[in-house]
Amino acid sequence: MKLIIAIIKPHKLDEVYDALSALGIAGLNVTDVKGCGRQKGHTEIYRGAEYEINLLPKVKVEIATTDAMATDIVETIQRVAGVKTIGDGKIFVFELGQAVRIRTNERGHEAL
Repeated sequence: MKLIIAIIKPHKLDEVYDALSALGIAGLNVTDVKGCGRQKGHTEIYRGAEYEINLLPKVKVEIATTDAMATDIVETIQRVAGVKTIGDGKIFVFELGQAVRIRTNERGHEAL
């Protein structure tokens, strides 16, 4: 099993969700996050004062999946979320040791 964490631009979330749904992904978690990378933030002017915004809004999408689906999910997120500019985000793939469905006590692939 794999745990896929994707950090993407907020305005790409609906497109990514639709593409993952088309793959048959039934469950995922989404969290609003802030972060920085090579993009380094930007400056904004508010009421005449200039502010440096270093942490930019992003969305974190987490998906637990089988090993067989992991490559398709990563490729789909990369294709849909990417616009080929700095700040598109990152995708992390981790080994998932155990998954347990609380309601039924199913474990492993059955819990997904």
